Amino acid sequence: MLIYGKQSFLYVLSRHKDVIEEVLLSKEIDKGLFSKIRALNVPIIRVDNKKAQSLAHGNNHQGYFMRIKDLEPLAFKDLKDLNSLVVLCGIEDVGNIGAICRNILSLGVGGLLLDRPLSLGAMEGVFRASSGALMDVKFGYSSNVLDSINELKALNFTLIGADARGEETLNISLKDDKKPVKWALFMGSEGEGLKNAIKVKLDKILSIKMANNFNSLNVSVANGILIDRINALYK
Repeated sequence: MLIYGKQSFLYVLSRHKDVIEEVLLSKEIDKGLFSKIRALNVPIIRVDNKKAQSLAHGNNHQGYFMRIKDLEPLAFKDLKDLNSLVVLCGIEDVGNIGAICRNILSLGVGGLLLDRPLSLGAMEGVFRASSGALMDVKFGYSSNVLDSINELKALNFTLIGADARGEETLNISLKDDKKPVKWALFMGSEGEGLKNAIKVKLDKILSIKMANNFNSLNVSVANGILIDRINALYK
């Protein structure tokens, strides 16, 4: 898998040296950094700007590229052992998925379940958008979200959905809710949201109170707010 961009590059270099297979550079870099790269004992290849632009598909790469071992998704049975999950339903934009990975890692969620596999190209896009966070997020795929919901219910997960018509998070009191041992937050696409077939199976539907007669948040922003509020409610 090819990754690029300085932030992702440095993230892997500092935390996951064992997955690095090859380094490609299209610019001169700091001598100290180059020494760290040389110590990896992997091929270091210089590429010209034209090649670099091609590798990055015209995106901003800052001159840093790295080939790493492909990331392997976990089986759903392994994700079920976690105490908290974010479940994405119908979300395909790699920028949003990458930002949600950053939320998951920084806010302490156990893992990520997607309702469809990521292609290699999409995986690279998510990695870049996550600034490397995907490397440390436990993720996997569901072949049937409704079946996955049933399995999570059987394991006593509290299933929470995000929807504009849900209960406002600030109105929820711990006096009315038992502390869940496990929880899963379901997020739908910005255009369609969660399907009714999914929502009717969930334990609670939450919303975020909006101001100024404005009713639209980016799904990754909404995800971060909801995770933080769920953590606060159930800590």
